[in-house]
Amino acid sequence: MKFQKKIIALLLTASLLTACSTTETPSQETTDTTTTEAAPEITTQPQEEVPEGHVYAVFTNGQPDGFECSDGWSNGSMFNVTWRKKNVSFEDGIMKLTIDKDTVPQKGVPYSGGEFRSKAFYGYGRYEVRMKAIKNDGVVSSFFTYTGPSDKNPWDEIDVEILGKDPTMVQFNYFTDSKGNHEFMYDLGFDSSEDFHDYAFEWYEDQIIWYVDGTEAHRVTENIPVTKSKIMMNAWCGTGVDGWLNAFDESGMPLTAEYEWIRFTPFE
Repeated sequence: MKFQKKIIALLLTASLLTACSTTETPSQETTDTTTTEAAPEITTQPQEEVPEGHVYAVFTNGQPDGFECSDGWSNGSMFNVTWRKKNVSFEDGIMKLTIDKDTVPQKGVPYSGGEFRSKAFYGYGRYEVRMKAIKNDGVVSSFFTYTGPSDKNPWDEIDVEILGKDPTMVQFNYFTDSKGNHEFMYDLGFDSSEDFHDYAFEWYEDQIIWYVDGTEAHRVTENIPVTKSKIMMNAWCGTGVDGWLNAFDESGMPLTAEYEWIRFTPFE
């Protein structure tokens, strides 16, 4: 595609890390106050010119600039994890988001999970990830955009979610000013926990189009989100949502979702 040809592949500078650097700012309970922060112009090698507002984050050199992980708090409600920076790690060019028992449980939340996100906010464009999901009852492996009241914004969100109870399916969803109920289940035709695959969505003013391995999977055209959002990924186990995720099976912990790269290409 035309927009893909504009992307300049780059490696983001960072020392090789075994765990993520941290932020204490939550995704759905954040205290962020700046919603107009410019997308970072991320560069790694002086001879490379990186288009302004583009993001191509690979994990060969550990944690990329312009991103951070959540640490020390829980979303509550259906989320049965406390986000821990130690649950985000980098190894052999792969970012790993892990679900495990929490060593210091808080407020009755027994498990820990990993969440990784951009520091800046992004708007219309193409969002892509190459990932391998978790296969396990009660868990979610995700790639999405999010902003909300904690950013002094409406709750706007666009989701790619793989439910561990059946990783041969992917769930697409979105929220506009807190209005959701747009879930759509797509049959992948493969087990997403066995290998890496590409998932993407294109966010336009008047539509969202989701893709799997380059093939269009779903399209919506009503009540489209409008608010710039952060790029996010997380792995978590649920509580009180057995009808959606199945009851969480902790016997296989630790459980890990893996990510090769993420990319954002703004529409001009």
